[in-house]
Amino acid sequence: MTFNPLRERGIPLDRQLRNWRELNVTPIDPDHADPYTRCRIIAMNGIEVEAILFSHQFARHCPDPLVKQQLARVRYIEAQQQKVVNWLLPGLASVLETTIAYEQVAVDLTAWVARMEPDPYLKQAYQFGVLEDFDHLYRYANLYEMIEHRKAEKIVDNLTEVTPGRPTYLHHRNPIDNLREPYDKTAAAPISKLHALTIMAAEQQTMNFYMNVGPTYMEPIARRLYQEIGLIEEEHVTHYESLVDPGETWWEMLLNHEYNECYMYHSFMETESDPKVKAIWELHLNMELEHLRIAAELFERHDGRDPQEVVAPQLPAPVTFEPNKAYLRELLATQIDFTTIGTGYVQDMHERFEQRQEAIHGGDASQAPSEQVIVDNRDKSGREYRHETDGPHPVESLRADR
Repeated sequence: MTFNPLRERGIPLDRQLRNWRELNVTPIDPDHADPYTRCRIIAMNGIEVEAILFSHQFARHCPDPLVKQQLARVRYIEAQQQKVVNWLLPGLASVLETTIAYEQVAVDLTAWVARMEPDPYLKQAYQFGVLEDFDHLYRYANLYEMIEHRKAEKIVDNLTEVTPGRPTYLHHRNPIDNLREPYDKTAAAPISKLHALTIMAAEQQTMNFYMNVGPTYMEPIARRLYQEIGLIEEEHVTHYESLVDPGETWWEMLLNHEYNECYMYHSFMETESDPKVKAIWELHLNMELEHLRIAAELFERHDGRDPQEVVAPQLPAPVTFEPNKAYLRELLATQIDFTTIGTGYVQDMHERFEQRQEAIHGGDASQAPSEQVIVDNRDKSGREYRHETDGPHPVESLRADR
């Protein structure tokens, strides 16, 4: 059945405010919940955080006091939604457990988007990024085994393999080589705009999370690993945000943000296995339908266009968390040695890339925290940690002395 969020009626804004009792949701059980329920929670938190930050940025550039008031009213409800979503995560989980879940989100959400993206250039951007998130999962899994003496396979529940991707030490590029060509807002498929917003939001929350939790560890290798991967997440945000057409007006961006929230809540409502969490997705969708209606009115008034010129007339197929093992193995076998130059991709380590590697690693890539964590875990556990469910790894990590 088709679902056009522009034609659906949601909960009126003045009825969306919740009290403390309503905001005090019961978290999921970390030992029994579907890992993809946790992934949906983390992904949706990233979407809500992006909505809030975007609204703040819009307000800082908006001279119209009536529009600022409208943004503030909606933004407060978005903030309540974000608290409910993020507070579904259990307090029992350690920071490292949550980190591994964040990387599972990055791997399986980005891989799904890459599979579904119709534009070849945008598809390549997601394929490139996912092989790096795949390796981050492997590095953190080794840290988790070494510090907490537990296996990441318990967290990802065999849905996502934990094995090397493009080696993390090779992710450090010249900043200008992290910029991509943006889609053309007049020609891009509506789903492409939603994909770009979704992955940008997911990577942004990961960047923010690592920036804040990294120094809370006492173990030097943990502090160093969060520092290194946190810097790479900044590169990823640059990579994905540059895909968005900078020619979009504020009103157009607001419309796309609200439409994407409707899309994501509807997707998760359709695919959620936990009845209590599903009810939250449904409630928030009905709130977002009103937020979208408000954004559409502002768009019509200030941009003078019909919203249906910008967004899809019906929601695309639901965003789905599912295993992507075969797809990722294919990418590992064909794209593991890719890097970037300018807005393109190459398989040769060009001069600018090599200069960056020399500068960031001080001439010795084996000293990178992402390499050292593997060495340290081998020394402590007798081997590095991997969890492969579909046979031997298709390719080994590139050697540091390549």
